[in-house]
Amino acid sequence: MKRLHVHVAVENLDRSIGFYSALFGADPAVVKDDYAKWMLDDPKVNFAISDRAAVPGVDHLGIQVDSSDELTELAGRLKAAGETTRDQQAATCCYARSDKAWVKDPSGLSWETFFTFGEATAYGEDQPPAAVEDRPKAACC
Repeated sequence: MKRLHVHVAVENLDRSIGFYSALFGADPAVVKDDYAKWMLDDPKVNFAISDRAAVPGVDHLGIQVDSSDELTELAGRLKAAGETTRDQQAATCCYARSDKAWVKDPSGLSWETFFTFGEATAYGEDQPPAAVEDRPKAACC
């Protein structure tokens, strides 16, 4: 089963946690000093926020899959369609360990396709395919 992933950069993490907890009717599953994540079933979404980006707003979108085989199939579809992916194995990002394939849509929006297989004690330093100079504190997940 696939789950939509949305990562939003926020200015004030505590206020944003309060807002999104009220909106979703649920507390986040993960809360760190610079990050929070909700794993919602209705709607089926992995919704994350962080205060690490230079500019607030949508940082990136993604599709979380349940297995490495699903990730291989999804990234394969993108490559077969002529898209260039940036593949990562065992990336540490957003306090998790994941295999990933990043791609940009025709408008330049970053999409992360990923399979998470473990937790991490640090946020991580993974970077989506956005230019680092455009977003010096870009979120990694």
